[in-house]
Amino acid sequence: MSTQTAPGQEGTARRAQRLAYTSWIEQTCRNDPGARTALRNGLRRDLDSAHVRPMHRLITPWLPTQRTASDAEQRAYYTVAAMIASQPRSGYPRNEDPGTGNAPDTAPEPAAHDTDQPRDNAPAAHTSRYGASLGTAFALAVIGGPGRDRDMRQSTAESRLNLLTRQSANGLHRHLPASVRYLRDLDVPIDWAQLLDDLIAWPVHSGRISRRWLQDYYRRLNENTRAKTDEADQQQQATQDPHTDI
Repeated sequence: MSTQTAPGQEGTARRAQRLAYTSWIEQTCRNDPGARTALRNGLRRDLDSAHVRPMHRLITPWLPTQRTASDAEQRAYYTVAAMIASQPRSGYPRNEDPGTGNAPDTAPEPAAHDTDQPRDNAPAAHTSRYGASLGTAFALAVIGGPGRDRDMRQSTAESRLNLLTRQSANGLHRHLPASVRYLRDLDVPIDWAQLLDDLIAWPVHSGRISRRWLQDYYRRLNENTRAKTDEADQQQQATQDPHTDI
């Protein structure tokens, strides 16, 4: 008797695997300068380029094992790894310390089944199905944050985001790294796992993903505007109705 996995569970398991992969890439880049260089050199390169060959030993163990991954899916894994490696070194998390300061020769052993399932060390528990989209990242760049020296102009954010949403798969892989680097230079967090998922699905679902990016962007801006308006109203009410002792 076979068991079927509910769509929600499949989505959660898929995100857990993406998180495991992107977290491992970040830690590898932080602790192994050679691996980081190899990954960074593959940015905007074709999968069969000589510059990409050093990436294979790091990324191949994370690719699907029970089916042949399409070139589009493989390209998404390689592009996200290269973008992670290309961000400022200070942007890598420091919550894990492998001890030696060097990444292992190969990635952790992948799950015996498909990579759409979580690995033993993946954060499967309490992992939501979806993460923050690129649209949310652009909104955060406009809104700003504590300790940030500069923000992105709203016109710039909208221009870049709209440009990305109009791209074919090839165009997205060509234009995305510059926008992501801009966001990371502003210290805006990127949900690498969600971006990987979106890149994999882009050839078939680019319209739906584009809509989600744009809706998330404007939703987050509107939430910030409402919050500022409510705060201003409260301050105004406090000054108009001061407490007096009788």
